[in-house]
Amino acid sequence: MPSSSPLPVPARVLVLAPNWLGDAVMALPALADIRRHFQAARLVVAARRAVAELFELVPGVDEILTLNWNGALLKRAARHADVSLLRDADADLAILMPNSFSSAWLVRQAGIPERWGYSSDLRSRLLTRVARRPRRLARGTKGSIPAARTAVGGTEHQGEYYQRLVRELGIANGPLEPVLLVSVDTIEAARRMLVERGWSGAAPLVTLAPGAAYGTAKQWIPSHVTRLVSDLVGSRGASCVLVGSRGDAETTALIRGALPAAGVSVVDLAGMTTLKVLAGVLSLSRVCVSNDSGAMHLAAAVGTPVVAIFGPTIEQATRPLTRAGISADVLTHEVWCRPCMLRECPIDHRCMTGITPERVLAAVDAVVQRPSTSLGPEASTLLSRPC
Repeated sequence: MPSSSPLPVPARVLVLAPNWLGDAVMALPALADIRRHFQAARLVVAARRAVAELFELVPGVDEILTLNWNGALLKRAARHADVSLLRDADADLAILMPNSFSSAWLVRQAGIPERWGYSSDLRSRLLTRVARRPRRLARGTKGSIPAARTAVGGTEHQGEYYQRLVRELGIANGPLEPVLLVSVDTIEAARRMLVERGWSGAAPLVTLAPGAAYGTAKQWIPSHVTRLVSDLVGSRGASCVLVGSRGDAETTALIRGALPAAGVSVVDLAGMTTLKVLAGVLSLSRVCVSNDSGAMHLAAAVGTPVVAIFGPTIEQATRPLTRAGISADVLTHEVWCRPCMLRECPIDHRCMTGITPERVLAAVDAVVQRPSTSLGPEASTLLSRPC
């Protein structure tokens, strides 16, 4: 419950960001709440290296600190360096988005006087203000956030979970809308990368994110992706780009290798973009087709329509949070075993094989042709031709 004591008036507010890209994007509405509440304070975000660059795109963030410690006790040099970095930030208040004991211990060691966060992982004594966590419903995703029951009996979205945290701490909630602003320079850098690798610059761009760091159970079938790419290029006149991390390069190479030898080419950027350049690629795209992944959340936050493919995970908890006026469709195939939340499917991956390329293509047509307040009038021309 929120404390009854008066809120301090800090000059510098430090927010420890979630550790995974999708979680970091879903935390942006709560971060915006903090920014509005502490309008006069300097807002500092501390984030692990994998996601720190994301916050360069977030309006209202004054300073970004890059953390290297992963919570392992034996990583003493990284731990000491992060403690020193946070101590030098001279923050009056730290708000912890991660639920871990290590995050609370880190800010305590850094000497930050006010430390606020959820009561979790036996860390309450390290915090000066504690928020009550919602009742657990099911195992969460790769991050540390559980899916939870809301007061009305539904499944709480992870973005709502972060906003619940700041509300319990006495901070009013605004819209459940993540906002990332991509600069013209970043978009032009993305355009150059795409053109250098074969994009005409004129054909409508469709970005596909076929990987998933959590495990292969979250990945739509690569052969289905290949069929979708062939249809988008052959019958819709689109150009397709594959994106992902270095770990997704094997999957994207498999997709490219299965394409017809002539007539269908695809730009493969897996492992080749920074987070900012990936945001630029997504900003240039008419639509993003993605598994439940960080790229899906990034696309929605920059204002790109999304077709999201969910298999073993809980779509009510991690569906893409879109910008106002932007469309997103979530596709599932209901089978008895989903949502299982497993990293690898122990049977036949039926929750994903049952989502056909034809169904995804129809969803792409629908989200692109749906009126949008953020897309230009030319957007509806993509995929308007019949098969």
